[in-house]
Amino acid sequence: MQKPKIALTIAGTDPSGGAGAMADLKSFHACGVYGMSAITSIVAQNSLGVQHIHNLEPSWLEEQLESVFNDEPPHALKTGMIPTPEMMAIIEQYLKKIDIPYVIDPVMVAKSGDSLMADAVRKQLKETLLPYADVATPNVPEAEEISGIKLESVDQIHQAGRFFIHEVGAKGVVIKGGHLKGDATDYLFTRDGHYTFSNERYPTEHTHGTGCTFSAVITAELAKGRSVYDAVAKAKAFISLAIQHTPEIGRGRGPVNHFAYQAAKGWD
Repeated sequence: MQKPKIALTIAGTDPSGGAGAMADLKSFHACGVYGMSAITSIVAQNSLGVQHIHNLEPSWLEEQLESVFNDEPPHALKTGMIPTPEMMAIIEQYLKKIDIPYVIDPVMVAKSGDSLMADAVRKQLKETLLPYADVATPNVPEAEEISGIKLESVDQIHQAGRFFIHEVGAKGVVIKGGHLKGDATDYLFTRDGHYTFSNERYPTEHTHGTGCTFSAVITAELAKGRSVYDAVAKAKAFISLAIQHTPEIGRGRGPVNHFAYQAAKGWD
């Protein structure tokens, strides 16, 4: 039997299972990829919001990564919540040594509006990790924070996309349009061109963990050797079905359905 492809997530936790490393692992599995995880923070959160954040010692993250890479290295990795400059420096050392696709979800604020990253750390993220990204997946507020450009028009989104490629140094970026009006349109920029992916907007508040899930699917598809365009196209279809068929869990903003795509499309 052929060994499965492996994807690694470096992220915080979510005991409610809707976001963070838990959502990443579900998404990897739903894409037919074996998931591994290294934890950065223990987060007490649910559909109602974030109650507490406990960042781990940076050395504990380093120990987890050593265990993974000294045994069975992944075929692609993604980072989510990276709360301290020390952790970013540790991850950067691995990115310098390995040659696998890297997806960064620059997690700054939870869907509930709770801040997950100190202001001083955001600048460090742009300088330390983003230049290594094969794909970055900021939402509109995150793209505005990183680029310094207010995104109120398609022209401004294109301006921000060029900033990520030419100024930050990322190979690719998807600016997610969930915060904009109209259809749910995402904008992919690479060094070779730009593309749009649109789907109808579904009337639901249950969108907890959409960013984690979207970036995790991209990571899984890159681990399988898919192109960036094909990986983003799969992620768009995956998250659209996940939002359309939410499991209605929780008393607040509940999670998406990480297995809706598999149920509708099967394994691919």
